Amino acid sequence: MNNLIRLTEHGPELIRDDGWSLALTEGETVAGPRILSLDGWLQCQPAAVLGGLVPSADAVCLQPDDEAERLQPYLAVLPLIAVLFPSFRDGRGYSQAYLLRTRIGWTGELRAVGDVLRDQLSHMRQCGFDAFAVREDKSVEDAIKGLSGMSVLYGRSAIEPRPLFRRRTSEC
Repeated sequence: MNNLIRLTEHGPELIRDDGWSLALTEGETVAGPRILSLDGWLQCQPAAVLGGLVPSADAVCLQPDDEAERLQPYLAVLPLIAVLFPSFRDGRGYSQAYLLRTRIGWTGELRAVGDVLRDQLSHMRQCGFDAFAVREDKSVEDAIKGLSGMSVLYGRSAIEPRPLFRRRTSEC
């Protein structure tokens, strides 16, 4: 996957050699590790993976109509979860990411894919994403600047569950 930004302990990094490929349509063949639709992943996994005995070689991509809760039994075997944004106007992926991080307990890589643009990255980060596959026709270097878009957050988020009034010191 090109144009991939991953958050690390050193800040956002451009990943040049990401082996993962989206394969969301049935019968689509790709080289290397695949990111499959939820239904496609469930259909092609061996019983040992579905039973939680061995890790999956494939990752899952949640589409806007998928329920994130369906992944809960498989969290231990998934290498990463991607969330598809078919259009920048479709915000359901933000809710899916927040649920995965705060209620379902996903701690692995959570990747935004699809129509991912610079202006969305800061908010996506607050919802729990830690990797972003920026649209191919956009500058990934420019998109990295979008991660520093908000300096102060007033409300809760997946990365800071305390609202601003709880983070304030007693100096006021």
